[in-house]
Amino acid sequence: MAFEHILLEKRAPIAVVTINRPRVLNALNAATLSELSEAFEDLAADTAIGVILLTGAGSKAFVAGADIHELAVLDEASGRAFAARGQAIFRRIETLGKPVIAVIPGFALGGGCELAMACTLRLASDAARFGQPEVKLGIIAGFGGTQRLPRLVGRGAALKLLLSGAIISAEEALRIGLVDEVVEAEQLMARAEVLALEIAANAPLALAKTLEAVDRGLDLSLEKGLALEAELFGNCCSTADKAEGTGSFLAKRPASWTGK
Repeated sequence: MAFEHILLEKRAPIAVVTINRPRVLNALNAATLSELSEAFEDLAADTAIGVILLTGAGSKAFVAGADIHELAVLDEASGRAFAARGQAIFRRIETLGKPVIAVIPGFALGGGCELAMACTLRLASDAARFGQPEVKLGIIAGFGGTQRLPRLVGRGAALKLLLSGAIISAEEALRIGLVDEVVEAEQLMARAEVLALEIAANAPLALAKTLEAVDRGLDLSLEKGLALEAELFGNCCSTADKAEGTGSFLAKRPASWTGK
């Protein structure tokens, strides 16, 4: 697939999506969002791909935010539509049915931080920086920041970032739970690939059902969440992958997954 603003590399069982606008610190404009949407729809349908790494070109930024030139001309109606469009794309990434790992080399600000939060896991270099500085522009986070950040780090820590517009270090992001792991910059992609391959070695249907259970269960009571888990566990028990997984374990041989 040919893109202008992103790169897509498939190395089954993993794929790497790179936002490729380093001269503007990989800022998200409307065209880049559309390309991200197209790439992730392709990856969702590709049965050879089990895990996706999402990163930004260069060492300075993952994504430094939305394109300010586009933000500057938004009015109420177009602003609402812009936010809804970004939210829909990020939600699709979040519910892709395959793990998506944000690989964060540098700045993840505004829409970039929101994009990272929509991913399944977040790995950051020790040089990475995070923040939601929208209030400094007279707006609020519009791609899910006011909703995902409190769910990840708690109400108080989220409001501190959202209201101050402060930029925090990778170490502070790790401390509050915004990222899952911090590694030295030169080891970042290698560590992400190791983790991706570790995850991709497992049953694809079980990965998808685990993601569904956590995503849907977070908004349910414990009782309803447990009922959902039992339902999805039962779904897994009727699959060829479950038969293969238990059979290969008992036979002491590697599993061969079909995703069925």
